[in-house]
Amino acid sequence: MHWIALQPSLDDERGAWGWRALQFTPRVAQVDEALLLEVSTSERLFGGRDRLLRLVFESGLSLARAEWSQGATSLIALALLRLQLHGRDMPAASPDGLSLRVLSAALPHVETLARMGCLSWGELRALPRAGVARRFGAALLDALDAAYGERSELYPWLTLPEVFDVNLELPALATSAPELMWSAQRLLTQLQVWLQARHRGVLALELEWKLDLRRLNGVRLPGHEQLVVRTAQPTQDVVHLRRLVGEHLSRAALSAPASHLRLRSLETLPWAGASRSFLPEDNVKGEKLHQLVERLGARLGAHNVVMQVAQADHRPEFMQRWVPAQEQLPRVQVPDMVEGLQAAAAAAPAAAQARKKKTPAFVNADALYPTWLLSQPLRLEVHRHVPHYMGPLRRLARARRVEAGWWAEAGPALRDYFIARSEGAGLVWIYRERPLSMAETTRRTQEHRWYLHGLYA
Repeated sequence: MHWIALQPSLDDERGAWGWRALQFTPRVAQVDEALLLEVSTSERLFGGRDRLLRLVFESGLSLARAEWSQGATSLIALALLRLQLHGRDMPAASPDGLSLRVLSAALPHVETLARMGCLSWGELRALPRAGVARRFGAALLDALDAAYGERSELYPWLTLPEVFDVNLELPALATSAPELMWSAQRLLTQLQVWLQARHRGVLALELEWKLDLRRLNGVRLPGHEQLVVRTAQPTQDVVHLRRLVGEHLSRAALSAPASHLRLRSLETLPWAGASRSFLPEDNVKGEKLHQLVERLGARLGAHNVVMQVAQADHRPEFMQRWVPAQEQLPRVQVPDMVEGLQAAAAAAPAAAQARKKKTPAFVNADALYPTWLLSQPLRLEVHRHVPHYMGPLRRLARARRVEAGWWAEAGPALRDYFIARSEGAGLVWIYRERPLSMAETTRRTQEHRWYLHGLYA
């Protein structure tokens, strides 16, 4: 048996250290103020005892610093940790020289034992067992036997909770939402530990703060206020989560000073890990697109970060509409990702068969569209039936007729589109507006109206 005792410098991070320790051994217990890890059965899986120790602390760099010690039994490791914390010298290899003050079961009887001249584990062990059990109880002897490895050590082993839900008392009252960010960062670090231990990625989380006042200026206040933060893709990236939560908090307002902060996970999915390429040029550095959109949407407002969505309409100005980009980001279905993958796999043969039957078009009409479409068509001057834009326009392609929008209030769009060349502007996209009837043509002095609708780069 080999035990490691850990004591984080921050008490509220003891749970996070315990979750991280579960990555290296299933035998983790919280005893008194420390965490105890039994690693004898798993240390060879990580390359030996020394390498396992390095991994425990290398992976815990995002958390606060922790003191540690090790020993043949849990109580020896715990006793050495207490001596280290109090700056006392370590005894020899034998535990006989350890003080009774570092044995929890002996603390209620230390003064009595000291008057008897018994100050160390070895001196207590040398006393008659029957007399010790009769005067101090059998629990003291049981702890002493466990400390020397003569009795099995049984603890309630730590398990990972199904849902991350941690409450933190703020070191000082927070009067504005950005002041909550320091404590929120600590909670997000613990969330990352929980996600890594459970191999999950978070999709939605809730940040809740408890208000310190019940009434303000005669107005009754709610007990809590909360903020929900969502991501398009499951993530374990604490840097992105900090940026996203920080942007949302900067736009929030507290009704009153806050005294407690709570973070809990709302939606998570199994984490498949990040896919990396062996080629350096394929591993693009920087922020991912959905992360950038989420952060800008939180900072500027979702309605100010938009993207185009294609529409089924033959009129060029209505072929797309602009919607908030966060609504169009590819999202993972939360209820059951496995079922979604199974459905996609079942539909794959049918989709492949449909692609085989599809006849490719001879000409791709979309290739004729200009790279820049004007927000409003520009009426062109016409001289001798020739439209002009920075000079006379010479048509290069045959007409493409558009007849659509009969349902619109302004009436249908009856147009003939052409690609034309201008001496001053280069290639342009123009259209000729056709009248509804020949009678209307007669009333319009027999002249078509021409418009500039797009420009080519």
